[in-house]
Amino acid sequence: MTLAWLLASFHLLALGIGLGAVWWRGQALASDLDQAALQRAFRADSLWGLSAILWISTGLWRLLAETEKSTGYYLQNHLFLTKMGLLVLIILLELWPMATLVGWRWRRAAAAAGSVGPG
Repeated sequence: MTLAWLLASFHLLALGIGLGAVWWRGQALASDLDQAALQRAFRADSLWGLSAILWISTGLWRLLAETEKSTGYYLQNHLFLTKMGLLVLIILLELWPMATLVGWRWRRAAAAAGSVGPG
């Protein structure tokens, strides 16, 4: 019973943190994209990624370990399947922003590495 409560708590906590991180990232990207705003966007995006990992991993654990109900129950439940469809939609919608921010991070790291040379 304690495991079920802990998993549910972390699952919901990750959802809340992720929502805040997405809002924070949006605020950073809506401002002038100077170095400080980019740094805030990168931090918020990292927090969103970590919360997504926690959210998905605790959800899978809850599903597959059958801590609350059987896996068969969930796979027959239309509400659960709708939630999984929405999760897939969120992941698909996040592909473009994720790829864009990763590209920006790589270019920023490459520029920083290029400016630090011998001499």
